[in-house]
Amino acid sequence: MKFQELENKAVTLIQNEHLSIDHRLGELCSLLKENVSYYNWVGFYFKNGDKRELKLRAFAGAPTEHTIIPFGKGICGQVAESNTNFVVPDVQGQDNYISCNIDVKSEIVIPLFVNGENVGQIDIDSNTADPFTKEDETFLENINKEIAKILG
Repeated sequence: MKFQELENKAVTLIQNEHLSIDHRLGELCSLLKENVSYYNWVGFYFKNGDKRELKLRAFAGAPTEHTIIPFGKGICGQVAESNTNFVVPDVQGQDNYISCNIDVKSEIVIPLFVNGENVGQIDIDSNTADPFTKEDETFLENINKEIAKILG
């Protein structure tokens, strides 16, 4: 499935007000994981209240023990502080990487902004080395913009 077609399905799901936000986020994780062959784990982390940490809110893929991630720790924690996309072609090359699964080879994390504030992020792990392109970044940025509309 092409990204544009997948984005259209994702937007329809995100805008479905008959489902709770958490239900929509969970369904969205599954939709992305099932339709992009190299998206092996898809999750959303959000700022945990006033704490300087992220909390896992929804995911699709293998369960992870990393449900709380301190700011600055791992790729997700770094994005919480940098407010910028982080694409990791090879996780073995990262000193500050939290391993969730030994099969993970690469990761992409895109911050989610509501009214200019970084409130969370989408995190995708891949068991394929260096699969993420600018097209993935743009696609995931667009998904996060749609999610921001229902959170704002």
